[in-house]
Amino acid sequence: MSRDVFDKINQYKEEQKNRGRLLIKCPDQPGIVAAVSKFLFDHNANIIESSQYSTNPEGGHFFFRIEFECPGLKAKKEELTSQFELIAESFNMDWKLSIVSEIKKIAIFVSKELHCLRELLWEWQSGDLMTEIALVVSNHEDSREITEGLGIPFYYIPASKENRAEVEQKQLQLLAEYGVDAIILARYMQILTPSFVAANPFRIINIHHSFLPAFVGARPYDRAYQRGVKLIGATSHYVTNDLDEGPIIEQDIMRVDHRDQIEDLKKIGRSIERSVLARAVRWHLEDRIIVDGNKTIVF
Repeated sequence: MSRDVFDKINQYKEEQKNRGRLLIKCPDQPGIVAAVSKFLFDHNANIIESSQYSTNPEGGHFFFRIEFECPGLKAKKEELTSQFELIAESFNMDWKLSIVSEIKKIAIFVSKELHCLRELLWEWQSGDLMTEIALVVSNHEDSREITEGLGIPFYYIPASKENRAEVEQKQLQLLAEYGVDAIILARYMQILTPSFVAANPFRIINIHHSFLPAFVGARPYDRAYQRGVKLIGATSHYVTNDLDEGPIIEQDIMRVDHRDQIEDLKKIGRSIERSVLARAVRWHLEDRIIVDGNKTIVF
């Protein structure tokens, strides 16, 4: 990690040392916001940001994200977690408490196309993607220079259908060794096995070069060209065992026309892919996403 990035991360940790986030999903009923707000007030916490959404006030689900400042938060984490469990049980909550200064670690998986990797590295260097890039894993050598030039460990692991189980075992060992919190597939052109996905539920973020659900799978730009589309897009989603059908985090589009050839579509598409993936990763790192079935609530 470069000294400049190291300093930015340490400054951020110091600035955010007393800031926490609560993500909550539960059946909708009266009193949820009041109970959570009172709990925070009783622990001398000040609410900085609050967002909520209900699918249906009568019999629906309630989603809640709250960011707060609390003096001595890290020392109080166990106490807060233990005491909040009583509220969570009374409202049947699925919940998570995060300490903002506990920076999440990510691993980036990439193949030959480096535009998404470069975008993530740029966002990280500029301080707009507050994370620790623990390692980069690739089945090609193309990204070694740019990765190691920034002081990030690089692992070249050739992958194919024939050695997939062996490759994923090595990858899982590396993820555990580095204490990785999330895996970013930045145009990693390999299909993950069900066992790998199961080991990382809603911790794998992919970028697909199509506006899903259109053109699932391989060569979407070629198929879009053959279909004569007027819009192309990109989709970032959590990875599940169903190819390109996991919960969608972010999407975007650009207009094209009959003059654009396949290479033009790919060039336009790369620009969309970069920004869509970067936004999805940032929202995940900022605890802005709640998964609900095969959908996401993004605050």
